[in-house]
Amino acid sequence: MEEKIIKARGEHPFGLTWLARMDGAHADMLMDFGVYRMKKGDVWEEDAALEKAALLVYGEVKFEWDGKEHTEARANCFDVPPTAIHADLATKVKITCLSDEAELNILRTDNERAFGSKLYLPADTPDEFRGAGLMRETSTRIVRTIFDYANAPYANLVLGEVIGFPGKWSSYPPHHHPQPEIYYYKTNPSNGFGYGELGDDVVKVQNNDTVFIAPGLTHPHCTAPGYALWYLWAIRHLDGCPYKQPDYPVFLKEHLWVMEPESEYWGDRK
Repeated sequence: MEEKIIKARGEHPFGLTWLARMDGAHADMLMDFGVYRMKKGDVWEEDAALEKAALLVYGEVKFEWDGKEHTEARANCFDVPPTAIHADLATKVKITCLSDEAELNILRTDNERAFGSKLYLPADTPDEFRGAGLMRETSTRIVRTIFDYANAPYANLVLGEVIGFPGKWSSYPPHHHPQPEIYYYKTNPSNGFGYGELGDDVVKVQNNDTVFIAPGLTHPHCTAPGYALWYLWAIRHLDGCPYKQPDYPVFLKEHLWVMEPESEYWGDRK
């Protein structure tokens, strides 16, 4: 049985590191996932007949696709909203590193639909302070949904980011869904950590770790005090069962009461 987590134990090497492959490791995720740590002048070119997405984690790069080009710089993934390219099986994508160093997160999956391409810029994905005003702010976090069923119903992928504040929870209340999901982490500062639930198991997550969430597993997370925890989240729709609201996610009913504005918690009682 494959491990539910890949521990990076430091920086990924320069070059493209595939962490999940549809025809290899973690094939049950139904998508390819890779981290491309780039040096200045490095180029990623993708013309595979697959749905594809590339998220700029940090650095400055030039995107080229469909006769278009755009240059974007991202200082870091905590303070700056994301830039990501999303393209269909017929679209060739080229990304060139212009800064001394950059990082891309790359996703691919099967999809025979021809939907063209779209470059999502920071203005397209404003910060959503999910959980604000509830649970005494103990689960307030930033959610950035780049594309999902609501704005890209033709896709087989869902892509977004979450930032957990120091000492707070995210992906809470506990929830699950039948679609596989991948989390990939950054911490700020880089020696930080958090903990993630995977059903009845708990894993310690650190900078550059990757977690594979099998269908049906609950997966709330908490962030260590003093640190921030960013993670990419990528979901693969299932045929005939897309990840969309209000069907998914499914929250554990016994914990939904904590989201009611007038809920009273221990410590509030006199």
